[in-house]
Amino acid sequence: MNTFILITTGILGATLTYFVSEHLRLGAVKASALLSLIVGLFFYAFPNLLNIYLSEHLPIVFVGTSFIGMVSSKTLKSYTLLAIAGALFTAIYITKNHVFDGYGGALGALAFIALLTTMGFAFVVSNSTKIKRKVVVVWQKVFGSEN
Repeated sequence: MNTFILITTGILGATLTYFVSEHLRLGAVKASALLSLIVGLFFYAFPNLLNIYLSEHLPIVFVGTSFIGMVSSKTLKSYTLLAIAGALFTAIYITKNHVFDGYGGALGALAFIALLTTMGFAFVVSNSTKIKRKVVVVWQKVFGSEN
């Protein structure tokens, strides 16, 4: 259940930040800061509302995924891809939580990795026929055409 709540928070962090930034015209930095402040103050005011694990990790996941939501609308316009990137961020965060201990900028780096992976996968899927054709051309140039 904790994992489901964390993944939902990750999806909300990315999509809400993007929505506030683009549709409410607040700007990426202000949107991320405002939403992160609200979540942080909520858990500061009510630390015992949820179990200790969630109270510790929910604000961190939200802040990290809000970095994903700071993406420009010129770069990414799909809420689906934002949600996937938020879920991927959370999955990596849950499984590799202690790998990033002691490194500054770990949440931003993890957000970058999740967003870039999602965008790359979307690019490959949307251009799969073009990529297949290019692979065939390279294959034929390297190994010759055998018909």
